[in-house]
Amino acid sequence: MDRLQTAITALHEADAESGRRKSRSRLTPVARLIVCIGFLGVTVSFDKYNIAGLLSMSLYLIVTGIWEEISLWKGFSRLKYIFAVLLLLGIANIFYDRNVIMFLGGIPITGGMLSFVTLFLKGAFAVYGAYFLLLTVGIDRLCMALRKLKVPRMMVTVLLLTYRYLIVLLKEAQRMMQAYELRSFRHRGIHIRAWGDFPGLLLLRSMDRALQIYDSMLLRGYDGEFLYEMTERKAGWTISVLYMAGWLALFALLRSVPVFALVGKLFL
Repeated sequence: MDRLQTAITALHEADAESGRRKSRSRLTPVARLIVCIGFLGVTVSFDKYNIAGLLSMSLYLIVTGIWEEISLWKGFSRLKYIFAVLLLLGIANIFYDRNVIMFLGGIPITGGMLSFVTLFLKGAFAVYGAYFLLLTVGIDRLCMALRKLKVPRMMVTVLLLTYRYLIVLLKEAQRMMQAYELRSFRHRGIHIRAWGDFPGLLLLRSMDRALQIYDSMLLRGYDGEFLYEMTERKAGWTISVLYMAGWLALFALLRSVPVFALVGKLFL
């Protein structure tokens, strides 16, 4: 139950952080979304052995984390299970690709080792990029930006409701765990005989709760479309265009020129 409460608290903290940054930011959500898409596209385009070029993309995460005052370590603690999955997905490369590519201090480095590291870095950078976007924009403004970029309304609605109903699902699971523990004080965790009933009951309870929330949305005039912020200042759009142009140009430079390798040669 402690893990459920931790997950619920983390989601509420993310919403609160995005709200604080939204009030002081002059960048439009469309600009941040386009830069994030460019970052993800360039990051995954690197070759599986090009670790130096891939590490150069960390500049975006470092600068954004410092400028927006986002803790990388706190993000790692929130996303540690995703990073664990990335490790499991890439560890098989070590056993399949055993060709020696280079020697590091007398230790042979195989292609599987390099591809494992690059795969993990690509996944980690992608996760951090999406995490930064969510903290700086928020789910509501992110959906508005997607609609302004002509993403179909159905896809945007599914994204928004999935994020919102995730909290509902976690709270229902927390209530069920509390009720179960109060009725079975001799057992720690869920007994194996309840493994089938518990997920089914959780699904039914979460569906009923989600239906109540959706009905309340309809009563308040929700018709599947978002009300956009039409009062954007021209200064905000000017800064946003410069922000997009600067980062996209830097991404193109880092993709075409091995900046980190050149800097390393200068020092060595």
